[in-house]
Amino acid sequence: MDLNLLERRSEYEWEIPQQGAMRVPAVIFASEALMRDMDRKVYEQAVNVAALPGIVKASYAMPDAHWGYGFPIGGVAAFDPDEGGVVSAGGVGFDISCGVRCLHTGLTRPDVVAVQQALAHELSRAIPAGVGSTGEIRLGDAEMDAMLAGGAAWAVQRGWGVPEDLERIEENGQMKHAKPGCVSPQAKKRQRDEMGTLGSGNHYLEVQEVTRVHDEAIARAYGLALGDIVVMIHCGSRGLGHQIGTDFLKRMAIAAPQHGIRLPDRELACAPINSEVGQDYLGAMRAGINCALANRQILTDLVRKVFRRMLPQARLPLLYDVSHNTCKVEEHRTDGGKRKLYVHRKGATRAFGPGHPDVPGALRAAGQPVLIGGSMGTGSYVLAGTKESEALAFSSACHGAGRAMSRHQALKTWKGRAVVDQLAARGIIVKSPSMRGIAEEAPEAYKDVAAVVDAADAAGLARTVARLEPLVCVKG
Repeated sequence: MDLNLLERRSEYEWEIPQQGAMRVPAVIFASEALMRDMDRKVYEQAVNVAALPGIVKASYAMPDAHWGYGFPIGGVAAFDPDEGGVVSAGGVGFDISCGVRCLHTGLTRPDVVAVQQALAHELSRAIPAGVGSTGEIRLGDAEMDAMLAGGAAWAVQRGWGVPEDLERIEENGQMKHAKPGCVSPQAKKRQRDEMGTLGSGNHYLEVQEVTRVHDEAIARAYGLALGDIVVMIHCGSRGLGHQIGTDFLKRMAIAAPQHGIRLPDRELACAPINSEVGQDYLGAMRAGINCALANRQILTDLVRKVFRRMLPQARLPLLYDVSHNTCKVEEHRTDGGKRKLYVHRKGATRAFGPGHPDVPGALRAAGQPVLIGGSMGTGSYVLAGTKESEALAFSSACHGAGRAMSRHQALKTWKGRAVVDQLAARGIIVKSPSMRGIAEEAPEAYKDVAAVVDAADAAGLARTVARLEPLVCVKG
């Protein structure tokens, strides 16, 4: 990116001044090195988002930002319904509530290494993964609607987990005001056989070791210590979320002119929050969030069953579960005082600071855990929300490494088998039904996750707590 297009606010904060159709400035959080390597498309998309009706303060992009559909991935924007604010399907993304959950195990590296190959094999057998993967669960019409309304709470009621799990999930595992009736029959059809499946792309299940602790006090509050083994699950709402996005992008594009909305980019199709289309989308999107929460809850139960067989001494309580692709109603302080805003986070993580009432009581003093998924074979991170992040970007942080090259480019550069062999030589066992998928997700196809996390920490978006490195990776 040409840095002459921006004004530097600080070492890790860059502003695109308000100009043309922009209603607010755009702000990108990144180091100079990350900025120079960032796609020019991020600049263009952040500018376009800043032109949407009812946007508040600024259009933001996180350190892992890269080109997306409409909004940049890593984009954050908040809208005021009382000022004509809009909701945008492109501002949430197709994989609604794609997110990460992290489980403690009570194990250490020697425990896992002793059964590493067998554990990887059993996890890959138990966790359906890949394009079009299906599980053993079949949902009829009534159970589908119950799942879409109940989320992880529905899954726990059906025996996939324990009530204590819900205390460590955003929204206590159930997004309120979901409207299953606003989800199309086609979306429901796509999801009937996909509950308890990992999916494809950058989704994964990893057994990881805590290899570095950056903040001892917060790590202790989170129950993390050097050498601990954890399990990280990264997936979302599968075919249902994608279909909801597809359905409503069409409806919003048709409805926009009726509301006097001129779109700088058709991919930014949106509707006034208080319109019929806007409310229908919010109801369907919340149902999509519940689908993802239920899906990760079922996967958690499948993982626990494998560990009970392979490592019966393990205990797998939930550390936390965060979502990346959402629009949520939150109260934030702006120049006009506290207001309820509709905060879009696309490839960005909510990062409430210490003392926030929506952080579970046991974690509240430390701040909300922010789970950053790394690229296959590198590292993932646990961060903590900060007080400063509220004023910086509506309590938001990055969500992962962020792609540095397209999947097509990755396929031309790497072979899946070679990637598997290289990782095996480093002691990382990868299981996947698709060698093509592994090539697309080669670690080098992503930005340096450590550089992204360092930038988020230095900017004040979140505090680095611990680094996790994989021992086993089940990939879609």
